[in-house]
Amino acid sequence: MSSIFSKIIAREIPGHFVYEDELAVAIMTIGPLKPGHVLVIPKEEVDHWYDLPEATMAHLTVVSQKVARALQKAFPATRVAVIIAGLEVPHTHLHLVPMDEMQELDFANVTATDGDELARQAEAIRAHL
Repeated sequence: MSSIFSKIIAREIPGHFVYEDELAVAIMTIGPLKPGHVLVIPKEEVDHWYDLPEATMAHLTVVSQKVARALQKAFPATRVAVIIAGLEVPHTHLHLVPMDEMQELDFANVTATDGDELARQAEAIRAHL
């Protein structure tokens, strides 16, 4: 069964894309910790990040750096955190979160954000890519 991320990548369900290439996408999460929270996802559906081919994991890192630089410009913060948690969807994904304090990275603080706002945030990030 396809993950929700595979369905978004295939455009079967809507997503707010920030970046896409042959191996990966970056999309806005519907449950952000902070405005600008982005997910970097391989197109290949692999549950555990450590099971990804090394080249794919390296590519995700490069994409994450590129997106994080744009994210930092669109949503200035002390740092852009990268987190690989993976409990919520069985498809590898890296969370990029603008942060000023460690407490902002608590997934208990997730807030639902409407599609119009996510579209605005995605556009702000794309403008810096």
